[in-house]
Amino acid sequence: MKTFPLLLLFCVLTITSCEFSKSVEKDLITGLFTKGDGLSCDDVYLSDGNEKIQRTTFTYGEKIFLNFDDITGFKKENDSAIPGMYLYVIGTTGDTVLRAEDLYANKADGFNESPLLLRADLTVATPIHSGKKYKLSIGIWDKKGEGTFTAQLDFDVIPNALIEVETNIRYDELYLFSRKHSKVITDNTLNAGEDIYMLFEGISGFVVEKNMVYPGLSVQVKDQTGAVVMNYADLFADLSEAGIPAPDLSELVSAQLTFPATMRESRAKCEVTVWDKKGDGKVKATTEIELK
Repeated sequence: MKTFPLLLLFCVLTITSCEFSKSVEKDLITGLFTKGDGLSCDDVYLSDGNEKIQRTTFTYGEKIFLNFDDITGFKKENDSAIPGMYLYVIGTTGDTVLRAEDLYANKADGFNESPLLLRADLTVATPIHSGKKYKLSIGIWDKKGEGTFTAQLDFDVIPNALIEVETNIRYDELYLFSRKHSKVITDNTLNAGEDIYMLFEGISGFVVEKNMVYPGLSVQVKDQTGAVVMNYADLFADLSEAGIPAPDLSELVSAQLTFPATMRESRAKCEVTVWDKKGDGKVKATTEIELK
């Protein structure tokens, strides 16, 4: 009779210890949902690489990070934790548009840092598209044990609000791109003397003749005083008779924008127009660039 309470107490303590390694949390601002089983994390948060962010709407081309701060519970090998990490981006119809099975596949020796910070980055660009909603799903597992930790975030993507567009045809994406840095420019800020590109993806609606289309492409750049520093009436003038294959227009049209180094600490207004020489289709993009 006297041993029964001690046995009951022992059972309660055992159950509590087992459940302690499991966790379920949801951020009330972003809706970020996390679940740990054998692995636990002191803090899970979104960032731009430097600062925390608390939003779920991202500009096309933006790079975001999901950070797992002070994650513990790994079975160590040579004092190192050896995690795996998958990353999926899932569309609203349930289709997986982006899949990475193990972001740490090349880290066979693991990590011996303490506290341990793991993070995954995602550039919100093709095959992701603006005007759509997605679910980011990230999972961490212990390659030497059974612990897991997962995170899910619903997010949506918008085009660059700093680019004004006038159009009577369809296109998929329109954005500024730096080839030097291999990234989409989302804040319209860059160094003077640097060339960037205005890219048009998925243009459709042009008149097609024998699988050929006949586009025009004009580019104009003015400095903050209104002086013209770059002006091309039609970069496709040489193709007016020959045209280009319709699939080439749909795939990509690009216009290079050049800003002289003398424009440092100023602003430039850029206007790029693609139009149909066989019809009335047109898309015009206007934006301002801040030069440092």
